[in-house]
Amino acid sequence: MAMAVSKKCVSLCSLLLLVLLVAGVMATVRTHDGSASRKIETEQLHRSSNNSSMAATSRKWWRLSKNCQMLEDDGALNEHAVDDPEEIAAMVEMSIKNSTERRKLGFFSCVTGNPIDDCWRCDPNWHRNRKRLADCGIGFGRNAIGGRDGRFYVVTDPGDDDPVNPRPGTLRHAVIQEQPLWIVFKRDMVIQLKQELIMNSFKTIDGRGVNVHIANGGCITIQFITNVIIHGLHIHDCKPTGNAMVRSSPSHFGWRTMADGDAVSIFGSSHVWIDHNSLSNCADGLVDAVMGSTAITISNNYFTHHNEVMLLGHSDSYVRDKQMQVTIAYNHFGEGLIQRMPRCRHGYFHVVNNDYTHWEMYAIGGSANPTINSQANRYLAPTNPFAKEVTKRVETSASQWKNWNWRSEGDLLLNGAYFTPSGAGASASYARASSLGAKSSSMIDSITSSAGVLGCRRGHQC
Repeated sequence: MAMAVSKKCVSLCSLLLLVLLVAGVMATVRTHDGSASRKIETEQLHRSSNNSSMAATSRKWWRLSKNCQMLEDDGALNEHAVDDPEEIAAMVEMSIKNSTERRKLGFFSCVTGNPIDDCWRCDPNWHRNRKRLADCGIGFGRNAIGGRDGRFYVVTDPGDDDPVNPRPGTLRHAVIQEQPLWIVFKRDMVIQLKQELIMNSFKTIDGRGVNVHIANGGCITIQFITNVIIHGLHIHDCKPTGNAMVRSSPSHFGWRTMADGDAVSIFGSSHVWIDHNSLSNCADGLVDAVMGSTAITISNNYFTHHNEVMLLGHSDSYVRDKQMQVTIAYNHFGEGLIQRMPRCRHGYFHVVNNDYTHWEMYAIGGSANPTINSQANRYLAPTNPFAKEVTKRVETSASQWKNWNWRSEGDLLLNGAYFTPSGAGASASYARASSLGAKSSSMIDSITSSAGVLGCRRGHQC
């Protein structure tokens, strides 16, 4: 009789504990899904809310456990009441872990295999946890924290009337500040810059939740600075600007000669992450990195309608670029592209899990002995029978480039596409051109399906 009572008590306690767990999880889910303030809030508020919910559940758990312990002390339970206590403990721990993981990942509704997106996009309250993005970087630019450690700055004014004395509330006023800033936008806007936008260190430009275009004027310059994140912008139709005075900090402005008209120009800078932007149709490059820049990740972008897409390395004679390390991952190189995806000099380049659906001349090129590590990309060659080759050694004889370390590993080569490898095969230099684990090329559709600016709106999954 005592054995029967003991087993009933254990079953009842286990059932009640599981009910409390499920109720706690559902309460948390309702909190996440319910109506909430759409103002930008700090992570501390969000964490304290979750901690309060967990604390309440913990108190209920303690009281129930205490009641069961009292029954055991009264002799109603004995040493045989639980056949395998270690197994019971493991089941409870697994239940808690599974509930927590499902809550983190939106009940598996948006897991794509793209580690950047899976890090933050499944949170329906991403707009209240914007700075979590800074912890989601991959590749050589993974340590770029942008404005994570600063306050939010809300851009309310799309104007750029005076590049020397920018108005508060404009994007130019935000990016020149000395302190770290996480820059967001109050509403949709088109920003036509009179001159190139010269940024300062430790800045994030975060376009999620609104539709922001930087177009038809100057575009973004990252020069002699560090720790920059550019996320969620449409950047297109950039024009050469210059021969003008431009402010670069609250205490300095100076004369700028003509800028080339790149969408994003990275010059002598490090720890830069360019993610989930849509770039097209600029006067020069879409993303250029030169003059000793390094620790760069270019990911999840959608490139279209452009000739010379990406230049990485200043010139064949500029040997400081030998330190350059760039990760190019999860991008979609789409319609209307011709060449330089990228065109590399000197450094170390990891080209991984990208989708190449269009080129007219070639996809990947280089000179001056760069190391190129191409892994698990999808290369779809054009119909032109003379443009099937993925690779191009620029103005270099075969006797020179045959020793360069260029390899294709796990790439999917379609419609006659072919990659011409070179070098000694397994080389120590590939270690310096490896920055993350490649996914199978069979996952390219899933990994790159959301390349470019996302359709995120506040309070929704994106």
